[in-house]
Amino acid sequence: MTDEIRDADGCEDFESLEESGLHDDEQVSPDTPGTEPAEVTEEAQNADEEAAEPEEEPETEEIDPAEVKLQEANDKYMRLFAEFDNYRKRTAKEKSETYQDAVAKTLLALLPAVDSFERAMEAPCADEAYRSGMEKIYAQMTDLLKKLGLEEIPALNEPFDPKVHNAIRQIEDENFGESTVCEVYQKGYRLGDRIVRCAMVSVAN
Repeated sequence: MTDEIRDADGCEDFESLEESGLHDDEQVSPDTPGTEPAEVTEEAQNADEEAAEPEEEPETEEIDPAEVKLQEANDKYMRLFAEFDNYRKRTAKEKSETYQDAVAKTLLALLPAVDSFERAMEAPCADEAYRSGMEKIYAQMTDLLKKLGLEEIPALNEPFDPKVHNAIRQIEDENFGESTVCEVYQKGYRLGDRIVRCAMVSVAN
């Protein structure tokens, strides 16, 4: 009865619908619930896997304890070497200055004897043998002083220099220029750059 009513209403039967293709399944999008997603390509899958993998942290270089100890020992050695070098230079300088001080004090103590020899030789003497002996002794003494580095400071007819000349008198004399040493009462000496004794002089004009 029902089939007859459907035929009477003009509805197509199942075979006619199948031939027309109206019953074919509609294309469903991958987002539709209950449907399977489209196949993913291998390249896209690999890209997703690479993006999902966490980035590897850079490996920290392990410090070798032996290298640390070696560096510490080297630094300590360099500091000790620098300190020893400074000590060596300072000691050498102090030794040189101590030697120069000792020589200067010794020479200063000998200078009065040299002055006495010079005054004695300036005095008239009738005994030539005695005078010759005095001159030889004086020559030996002055040679010894020169070997020790003692030098006489130029004074007579030299411009007055307060660093090396000790003026005890000032006179007016037209035969000498202004501030010129015109007379030497006591010779002055130096030992290298050190003044052992200033010359005692008289200055003209």
